[in-house]
This record gives sequence, structure tokens and C-alpha cells, in this order.
Amino acid sequence: MLRDTLKTLLSAWGPSGNEHAVAEAIKALVAPHVDDMHVDALGNLIVQKYGSDENGKRIAFSAHMDHIGFVVTDIDENGFLRVNNVGGINQSISNARHVLFENGTEGVLYCQPAKGETPAMKHLFIDIGAESRTDAEQNVQIGDMAVYAPDCFEIGANRIASPAMDDRCACALLCELLMYLDEPKNTVIGIFSTQEEVGLRGSHVAAYSVAPDIGVGLDVTAWGDTPEVKLPSVQLGKGAAVKFIDRSMIASPSVRDALLKAAEDAGVPAQREVLPFGGQDGASLQHTRAGVPAGCLSIPCRYVHSPVEVIDMRDMESALRILLQFIENA
Repeated sequence: MLRDTLKTLLSAWGPSGNEHAVAEAIKALVAPHVDDMHVDALGNLIVQKYGSDENGKRIAFSAHMDHIGFVVTDIDENGFLRVNNVGGINQSISNARHVLFENGTEGVLYCQPAKGETPAMKHLFIDIGAESRTDAEQNVQIGDMAVYAPDCFEIGANRIASPAMDDRCACALLCELLMYLDEPKNTVIGIFSTQEEVGLRGSHVAAYSVAPDIGVGLDVTAWGDTPEVKLPSVQLGKGAAVKFIDRSMIASPSVRDALLKAAEDAGVPAQREVLPFGGQDGASLQHTRAGVPAGCLSIPCRYVHSPVEVIDMRDMESALRILLQFIENA
């Protein structure tokens, strides 16, 4: 079930600021399992499963729906599309890639010869097979966005590669959490946020509106288990990672330790994550209103912000058990 949910969400088109198709896919999955659901002004999908204890806590989990992409900035006379990045794009990784627009237009992302300059975003263009600007404008306009085309495939017995794994894997995890919950004593809030890749924008708004007592971000983290990559000290297949620190937050000790205890109580492995860069929605939950105890549970992911982000399903399964136990312990 978790694998099927993941594949469903990976197939949805949704760069930052254009997450509506992802939200619709999530609605279809979780609607029968939650008590309240709405989309706010920034496009965040916010759902709630009410707790049985009227004095119970409000526990919020946030996973972002958006992924990195490219926005068309100009169309030249020969029909080639000039683009800029939306989120953290690596130019060299993006060369010679298959991309997709919302209306189904497909293209090849390529880098022109830099002629003595260091290759940069300004050298990238998308070829959609047009022969002129007028021809191109029949399908694509300035301001339209493209993403790495969906391409989900399995490698080995337990691992899956795909673009948009950051952060659709955590969205899938949150969906499954809501499906598995059976009459929790505490109210559980699921935030499927927008525009995380461009500055945690959606989660800032959502965090304020839901007023949680406890917050947990759900996201991917980097990897340290491929040749010549040693940091962070996180490996695929060794369990979900409990965050201690990243550039956006220092996890609240009470939440961090509760996640570690939940892993121990559930009898599943958990890794300790120290990430010297990056950020995630847990920071928005922590900083909202007068401050909220917050942490983050991460899924180890190789090749983050590429068209072939790789996770291990065993880490997803351990994360689900940790979160169910965390809610039970709270």
C-alpha cells in the first residue's frame, strides 16, 4: 500500500506554486480517513483527524507537495525556450533531460556551448520541437513551468528512483499515517504544504493557522553512503533519520527525544541526522506564533534534487511505525 501511494504521488505534476494536481491526488487518498479538509490561500492542503480526548494535544505533521522546476523566461525566434530555476537546480545534472509542462507538452532540456564561460542556468534552453516563436507559443507561454518528466523505477529489492521523491515520499508517508490512525486520543493535523523549495512559504502560513501544540516536519535528507560521500552520517536502508539540526532549525529536544523513543518502543531502527545545510517545514512549525516544540523525521535519499532521487522502502516503513508510536506516546 505504501509503495502504491508513493507511485501515485510521484506521477503528479507539481512544481513550486503549482501544486494543485498533487493536492487533488492526496485528497482522493485521504478523504475517507479524515474529519476535516480544506485548501488555504497559498494552496496548502490541510486535513485533520480529531482526537477522542477533548483535552488532547494538537500534533501537526508537514510534508511539502512541490518539487523543483524550470520557468520559461523567453522564447527565441527559432522556438527555443529560455528558462530559470524554480528552487535548487544543479545545471550540470539538468543537461540533456526530458521535461514536462502541465499541459502535456514535452521537451528536451539542454545546455548551449558556453564559449569560455562556466556553464550556468543562462545557458540552458528547452527544445519542444517548435520551428519558430509563433509555433512554440501554440503550446508554451512565458511564465509556464516544466519539471523533470515522471520516471519512477525500482532498483534492487527495496529501492525506488524518481524525480520529485523530495518530497512526495514524505507526502505518501503522511497519507499512510492518516489512513492507519484509528481513533487517536490527540488531534492529528496533516499539512501538505506548498512552495517549500523556494523558502518554506506555504508551511509558514499553514503553521500559523493550525496552531499546533507539537510539530514534526517530514522530508528527505541527504546521504553519506556512496563513493566519496561521507556526510551526513546517514545510510539508506538503516531506518528513518531523526533530525538534530539543519540550517533552518535546531530540533526541540523534547520532540527529538520523543521520536527516538518512539523508534525504540516500536522496535525499529532510527538514525541520528546532523545536516549542515538545507531546511524543511519543521522550522515553520517551530517558529509559528509564540513558538512550538518541533522536530523532523527524515527519509534518507540519494541524489537529492536530481531526476533520479533514490529512497529505500524499508526506511519509509520504519518511519511510519515511528510516527504511529510517536502519536500513541504523546
